[in-house]
Amino acid sequence: MKTLTAVVQRDEDMYVAKCPEVGTVSQGKTIEESIINLKEATELYLEEFPLKNDSRPLLTTFEVGEIVA
Repeated sequence: MKTLTAVVQRDEDMYVAKCPEVGTVSQGKTIEESIINLKEATELYLEEFPLKNDSRPLLTTFEVGEIVA
């Protein structure tokens, strides 16, 4: 069993889930559904393209200036 990362963002009426370690993306009507779909997509991807290294992405934040229109 391997633990991977899911980044979930709201996109209009759907949630989009991305796995940065693998590059897989999926969506769902709820956060939970998007993660379930991402897990399935990632498992199918890894059957064909197994992970070669065990590196994890670094997740951090940064600030940008406000844009006044």
